[in-house]
Order: sequence, then structure tokens, then C-alpha cells
Amino acid sequence: MNSIEDLAAELKVNDVFTDNSGVKWFTTGNLDIRELVILLGQEGARFITITATELPMNQGFCLEYLWDLNGKLLGFPFYPTCNTMPSIYDICEAADWIEREIHEEFSIEFTGRVYEPLLLRENDHTGVNLHEVAK
Repeated sequence: MNSIEDLAAELKVNDVFTDNSGVKWFTTGNLDIRELVILLGQEGARFITITATELPMNQGFCLEYLWDLNGKLLGFPFYPTCNTMPSIYDICEAADWIEREIHEEFSIEFTGRVYEPLLLRENDHTGVNLHEVAK
């Protein structure tokens, strides 16, 4: 693909706009995030991050997936239902850390992945035992 217009046509997206910072935002509508990630990977795009924002008045969340394609920043906003969103970690390992951070901060469940407890030391228990700290 040679241009943003070609990418939009491939995704069947009619609405792409550029914000003041130069990000090209694609209206995601019925896009499947996992299919999008596969296509972006085939095009040589590099994953940057996911930004999570809680919407006002309990309207849910917006997850903005940001990618770099040939020096152009592309944004894809998704609005997860029931605080769940398909994980892209198995397709794009770079998403591992930010998916875990969003899960911990906003309780958004990234389906299709297992959240292993993080250990500080091998064979150590997770978390802090405040009874031990107080001694």
C-alpha cells in the first residue's frame, strides 16, 4: 500500500481526519482489532502504544491504538463494550506491557490472554504482607 487513502480503502473506512498534532485518525466502526493489527503488521507499521481514557458520565472507555507507518502516526479509537477488548498480545508482543497496565488501572479485560501474577523474586509470594513489614 502506498498511501493513507489506500489503507483506508483496504479497511473500508470512509472517515480519516488529521488532528492538530498530525495524527491520522481512522473511524473504526465495525473494524476487528485483531484483523487490523495483522494488516498493519503486513504493511510494516510499528506499534507505539494504547491510550486508555475513561469517558464522562459512566459512558465507558476509549482505547486509542497508535501506530507508526513510514513516519506517519495513525490512530484507531475503539470503544470496548462491557469493559472487554480482544488482546493483540499474541499478534504484537509489544502490546504486552500496556495491555497489563490498562487491565490493572481500568479493569478492562483483554480477552484471549492469561494474566499471570507478577513475581518480584522467584518462589516469592506476590503482593506485600503488611504483617511482615510491621515487624
